Amino acid sequence: MFFRRETPKIPSFNERMDILRKQGYTVNPETGGGMRVARGGCASVVREKGPESVEIDKPGVLLGGEIAVLCDAGYQKFWLAPSGAKGAATADQVKAVQTLMEDLRETLDVVSLYNEALGSTNELHLYDRVKDRDFGVPKRAWER
Repeated sequence: MFFRRETPKIPSFNERMDILRKQGYTVNPETGGGMRVARGGCASVVREKGPESVEIDKPGVLLGGEIAVLCDAGYQKFWLAPSGAKGAATADQVKAVQTLMEDLRETLDVVSLYNEALGSTNELHLYDRVKDRDFGVPKRAWER
């Protein structure tokens, strides 16, 4: 007796977006390419990486109609929108973005890396202690 494996069907990008719509996500075209996928005040941009895979980019919260990404200032995490608008990041918001990313990775069959699954990555690091470090010795408080 011979066993024949069926060839797995890889959904197209549009079919994947339809699956997300059926699961309750809001899917709209994003300027600059890709699709904005949103749910529960959180959003991300999904782009077609190739014929068989997608890329999930810029996870964050919706702040004034824009996707604000998580930024770390060393003492506090906050959301930073492309227009420059800022908002303090709460634990509930960070957890909601992490849950959104986990659900998107699972639905779209994207490989989940360890540090991304922990939610320990963010787009920007703006630490005060490294300000002007590339321009020689920074001015000290008593030299100003």
